[in-house]
Amino acid sequence: MQYTYLGRTGLQVSRLALGTMNFGMVTDETTSFEIMDAALENGINFFDTADVYGGHQTPDIKKGYGISEEIIGRWLKQGKRREKIVLATKVYQPMDYGVNDRHLSAYHIRRACDASLRRLQTDHIDLYQMHHIDHRTPWEEIWQAMELLVQQGKVSYIGSSNFGGWHIATVQGEAKARHFMGLVSEQSIYNLSNRMLELEVIPACQHYGLGIIPRSPLDGGLLGGILQKIADGRRSQLTEKVKHLQPQLEAYEAFCKKIGESPANIALAWLLHNPAVTAPIIGPRLTEQLTQTFKVLDIKLSNELLEELNKIWPGPGGQAPEAYAW
Repeated sequence: MQYTYLGRTGLQVSRLALGTMNFGMVTDETTSFEIMDAALENGINFFDTADVYGGHQTPDIKKGYGISEEIIGRWLKQGKRREKIVLATKVYQPMDYGVNDRHLSAYHIRRACDASLRRLQTDHIDLYQMHHIDHRTPWEEIWQAMELLVQQGKVSYIGSSNFGGWHIATVQGEAKARHFMGLVSEQSIYNLSNRMLELEVIPACQHYGLGIIPRSPLDGGLLGGILQKIADGRRSQLTEKVKHLQPQLEAYEAFCKKIGESPANIALAWLLHNPAVTAPIIGPRLTEQLTQTFKVLDIKLSNELLEELNKIWPGPGGQAPEAYAW
């Protein structure tokens, strides 16, 4: 396994992060335990979850949410695991029907953190991420609540997820005024077919020293060889999105075949070649899917190959404003 620092911190994390959104939803507890065991045995020390992960919204929200954290908690309870992983979770999404059971008020942050700690069966969260921007709650309230969690030892670092570039700039300015470290990472959708992050979010993260944690690195399976899987009968018929991108997907899968690597691993390798990226999140449903991913760490993409990928999947043209201004 390869390791890198999380943003500007002194914390080292594996170049691949284990995503656990499937735990409890499509992956049962026994298989989830096997996946976490295999991840740890192969050097993955970065585990990502959220209070809302584990199931779709049900008539009783509490039956559908928190399950992923509970599964991780029972796995940690077996012993000699907690000190070996960097544990990340999130706050923002609704966890019950009450008007204050969501978003980023100090009231909800405090209660949500305590609830996550109970479900995870631990006394601290290494990376506590705001799952979305809260346009209503003032930053002085949010940072005061987060500072208290850090002072109490319940949280070590604060991260964001789904923030815009200007949000990151605003948030870090507010944190600096309070003499607080602020954000250390941003988790957003970023992959070959969705490169909008390059316009403003990645430049903002690099300027303020935030690590990028890409989610959906395969764009929901689109970059995992979907055309071949459809041809083999392993996936359903073409969706409108696949039809729209079919020429690019055909070129991409032909490119991967030419160099003898799987489309999924090339998509991950492309992310790992970006110095702004800390660790893409992989979310295996089965242990075999996890072990097949480790090969990506040995894939080296030359400048010529990267240029070919850029032609197939062009980005927004660079960072703002040069991408669109003279």
